[in-house]
Amino acid sequence: MARASWLAGRRALVMGLGTHDGGLGVARYLAHSGAEVTVTDLRGPEALASALEALSGLPLRFTLGEHRAADFERAEIVVRNPAVPLDSPWLALARAHGASIEMEMSLFFRVCPAPIVGITGTKGKTTTATLCAGILRQWRPDTVLAGNMGKSALDTLERITPETPVVLELSSWQLEGLVEPGLSPQIAVFTNFSEDHLNRYRSMAEYLNAKLQIARCQGPDDFFVVNRDDPAIWGARGVTRGHVVPFGVDDGEASGAFLSGERLLWRRQGEEAEICRAGELTLPGAHNARNALAAAAAALLRGAAVEDARRGLTGAAPVPHRQERVAEVDGVLYVNDTAATTPAAVFAALDTFRGRPLVVIAGGSDKQVPLEELARRLAAEAAAVVLLQGAATPELAARLDAAGTTVLGPFDSMPRAVGTAAGLARPGEIVLLSPGCASFGMFRDEFHRGEAFREAVGALSPRGEPVR
Repeated sequence: MARASWLAGRRALVMGLGTHDGGLGVARYLAHSGAEVTVTDLRGPEALASALEALSGLPLRFTLGEHRAADFERAEIVVRNPAVPLDSPWLALARAHGASIEMEMSLFFRVCPAPIVGITGTKGKTTTATLCAGILRQWRPDTVLAGNMGKSALDTLERITPETPVVLELSSWQLEGLVEPGLSPQIAVFTNFSEDHLNRYRSMAEYLNAKLQIARCQGPDDFFVVNRDDPAIWGARGVTRGHVVPFGVDDGEASGAFLSGERLLWRRQGEEAEICRAGELTLPGAHNARNALAAAAAALLRGAAVEDARRGLTGAAPVPHRQERVAEVDGVLYVNDTAATTPAAVFAALDTFRGRPLVVIAGGSDKQVPLEELARRLAAEAAAVVLLQGAATPELAARLDAAGTTVLGPFDSMPRAVGTAAGLARPGEIVLLSPGCASFGMFRDEFHRGEAFREAVGALSPRGEPVR
């Protein structure tokens, strides 16, 4: 593993190990770089068993089930998990004793030898990052894809040379870690912006400000790929010192990636090329045409050719948990869109499947996002809504009831929710898991929720009822 000499001998504290690769990658990286590493997490050994097993054999010290002031007071470097808020009193304690605060991404950006393509947005960032990496692999098979998708960026360092294309999906929480060191990717992409994470941020303006770190510290030779059709993002494009490259519906601009009718176009330096037709894209929906434009623009700026973009987009595999067609049982199509954790993402799914009768499974935990428009769209476009338990569900249920739609639940298990939805759906119809809410409470995260949906669908009998 690539090492950072400046970490050797330093007292490092990993705050929040978690169960995904990000925290594991940080602990491994610090240990291999010669730091004296302590890992602290409020969860106990049982909840972290798989993560602890993955780190066995490394010279790490653990404080689990609690945080201890002494750990923060003696630390020279604290690497916080993205879920740890900036105003945590534990971070304040560490700062008061002279510690610097890092995150996985700040460590990675400091040592990555290659230019970075960074992709953010309220929704679409995973799909766009995956499409961008797929295009770049047509040009350079050694392309690295990591970031906010359960893959540690630090674990990929040993594979990266100065020529390796690197694509990172970056959440607003990860971007917070780039503010203090003043870092941004050389090619930045902002897919779209809508209400989300208002349980973390005090306002939409604060949330947008966190997202804009994607381009705030770019240099004059860098590129900011911006959604021309999103007023909030387009209006903030002046945050960068780099070149602004728009994408969206064609309005005749001389440079950028545009949708003109069915044609996906790339214009640069006075030349125009057709990348492909919208009907050739393997991912459905108008939102994915925009994701494709953003991905192609970033990949082409990085060095890929238009033909690479065409092959990468028309041959792309479906992205798990995003309008993923799981199975057809007794003539009913089951679609896993668990990554739709905001109303805007549900709207994209409703647009994709417009014209087909839907039974939607929705609800979950609360991110303080307004639910009025979600209830209105579901009432207008779904034959019935099956609700999962969660802090946001009672409000959604009340709004759906007031709109006069059929509401069942809330249910405290995915098999019961899927079984109920299956009993309502008829051949030719769709059961769509598109919650519009976060997953915590019933599930570890949205991906656990999606896996539970897959398992419940797999257990259906030919009559569309759960197997007992």
